Amino acid sequence: MEKVKRNSLHAWILAARPKTLTGAITPVMVGTALATMDGHFQWLPALICCLFASFMQIAANFINDLFDYLKGTDREDRLGPERACAQGWISAGAMRTGIIITVVLACLIGSVLLFYAGWELILVGLLCVLFAFLYTTGPYPLSYNGWGDVLVIVFFGFVPVGGTYYVQALTWTPDVTIASLICGLLIDTLLVVNNYRDREADARSGKRTVIVRFGEHFGQYLYFILGLSASLLCFWFLIEGQMFAALLPQLYLIPHIITWKRMIQIHSGKKLNSILGETSRNMLLFGILLSIGMLIS
Repeated sequence: MEKVKRNSLHAWILAARPKTLTGAITPVMVGTALATMDGHFQWLPALICCLFASFMQIAANFINDLFDYLKGTDREDRLGPERACAQGWISAGAMRTGIIITVVLACLIGSVLLFYAGWELILVGLLCVLFAFLYTTGPYPLSYNGWGDVLVIVFFGFVPVGGTYYVQALTWTPDVTIASLICGLLIDTLLVVNNYRDREADARSGKRTVIVRFGEHFGQYLYFILGLSASLLCFWFLIEGQMFAALLPQLYLIPHIITWKRMIQIHSGKKLNSILGETSRNMLLFGILLSIGMLIS
């Protein structure tokens, strides 16, 4: 176990889980590339979207850390990366304060976008905050009842991709819808790895993810199909002659399949945490390939 001073800067960095920021940054990158392809690029709102998404991702990590700890989900048999509250690195009271500060910072940063788009963005921001809490908390925590995958598609696909495009272009196109779905499916692979690794512990804790409901083989093929679907959906861009946006992301399938086979081979245990890292890397690669394809199409 790593030796970490209680409530130290090191503890907060670990609790923020910087590696998960790939899931926040990738859809903003794709939304910005799409806006650039359509001739609407504006660097400042794009940067603000990236900062808002990153702070909300950190806030969500803090919220999950605290409330999974309070629910007793983070037990001694936890297989995933160590959590700050469960390990005693950060006290519950300090984590509550950290959540408030991070959410407020995210909202203050996001409010700048009101100068670029309409007041409807306030509603979008409030929904982001609300569902960051509802994911783990409340009388019907969504992640405990099998809704995690849907939320990922909405809040890591349609909200960041569509929102990033909208604040620059002030419109919504079919390309935005497809790109949003692509990113949502892609980033859901990360949640699937988590749920696949934790399937037995989740079942004991009463956390009914789709993999707990339908079994490990379902989880294996869900991971593969999500990545495959994201890649194949890129062929949509051929309709408007954007060949590179369609073809470059297909290179992602090579590491995706390799990682998928390794996941099946490892099958269970803490070694599956290496698949998290590979999946995060693959997601970023996909986002870069799709963005480059959009920019040179």
